[in-house]
Order: sequence, then C-alpha cells, then structure tokens
Amino acid sequence: MASPASVAAPAALLRLEGVEQFYGQKIRILGPIDLEMREAEFLSLVGPSGCGKSTLLRIVAGVLTPTVGTVRMGGRPLKDVNTRAAMVFQSFALFPWLKVVDNVAVGLESRGLPPRERLKKAQKYIDLVGLSGYERAYPRELSRGMKQLVGLARALAVEPELLCMDEPFSALDVLTARTMRELVLDLWASPVVMTKSILLVTHSIEEAVAMSDRVVVLKANPGRIADEVDLRGLPRPRRPDLPQVRETVDRMYALLA
Repeated sequence: MASPASVAAPAALLRLEGVEQFYGQKIRILGPIDLEMREAEFLSLVGPSGCGKSTLLRIVAGVLTPTVGTVRMGGRPLKDVNTRAAMVFQSFALFPWLKVVDNVAVGLESRGLPPRERLKKAQKYIDLVGLSGYERAYPRELSRGMKQLVGLARALAVEPELLCMDEPFSALDVLTARTMRELVLDLWASPVVMTKSILLVTHSIEEAVAMSDRVVVLKANPGRIADEVDLRGLPRPRRPDLPQVRETVDRMYALLA
C-alpha cells in the first residue's frame, strides 16, 4: 500500500491568476483574485451582495472576460466560453416554448451530437434527476422545483468537468431546497455522472457548510478573498443541529461580520 506521502494530490482543475474586473476604465469591482480549485472538490463562494460572486462565476464559465488576469482550465488559458463547464441558474433559464426533453437536449445540439444520441443522453439525465414521465411537459406546467431539476439535468447532460451553480436553491421553498441539495450531492458522488467538481455561489452560510469541501469568503468594494474555510474534516451528512456544524456556521458568520 502506498504511503500517504506518495499518494498524489488531486490535479488542479481550475486556476485564477490575478483576475480583476473593472466597470468602465477606473472602477474595480472585483479582484485581484488568485484561486485554485482541484478535481473532485466542492467549492462554495459566499459573501455580501455586491462582492462579485456571480461575476466571478461568469468569468469561470467564460461568458465574461476578465479585464485583467488569466483563467486556466486544466492548465490551459481560457480564451472563450468554457466548454468544460456548465451553469445552473437561479432563474431556471428554460426555453418556455420547448418541452422538458428538448430543454435538456439543447446544450447537446450545440455540441454537435446527432438527434438520436441527444435524446438518449437527455433521457438519461431526466431519469437521474427524477423527472421521468415529464419529458413532454412544458416549463409552464412544472413547479419551481421541477424547473430547477430541468436546469440541473440540462447542465449535467453536457457532462462538464465543472458544474457552476449560481444561487440555484434560493427561489425554492425550504423543503424543496433541502431535497435539491441532497440530490446534487448524491449525483456528484454517482459514478454515472461525469462532473468532477462543483462551484457554488450562495448567500446561505448553512448551505455552504452543508455541501462544501471548502468555502471561500469574499468581501466587497472591490470583491476580494477575505478568508477560506476548509471543511473536509467535517463528517457528512452535516445536520445543522450537530455541535461541530453549528460552530462552523457561527465561525463563518463571524468572518463575514
């Protein structure tokens, strides 16, 4: 058996180097940010409104180009949309004129998969998120929780290495949000899901502590890293009534204050 020292650490999946974002030419709203995320890691970003959490997530997804700095995915500089990442949005962002199966398959079409293969893969992820039987439904016929399940299936269907989630549970009721959090963790651990790592933006300290391996705390004006909290020593499942979990939540509130 290999000794602990000889076991290789997980490879770096994502690295941000000196990333800054400006509004206009003079107002810096984010940065500088230096951050590394490894394979098989669940990382959360928390902080007050206006600290740049969602901006940072969009930079990672490649839909926003940083004013300064470099984003590396798998060691290579990111020059365009990050095709190795996928996004789950707070607002669901479904196409109202498309049925569930077509909403899930839309990202596969853009990646050039033939129709039969698109439908087969879309059905796989519809089944995984628990929406079997709703393939032909339109978004208007679904509850909020079901709409977010469609968004999750759509993101997972392109089999990204990195799943980016922007406040995905904030529009849901408490019980639905808890069920969704448990589902995301179960899917991430499943061998049939290809996603290696998850990057979550959330306002909820409790949510970040319940789900994450590591939490990055941001401060505002401009958005910068204030602290990092390593949670890998905190056993799962992390029930909120457990003293160790409660202490960690309180410590993180103190960091934000």
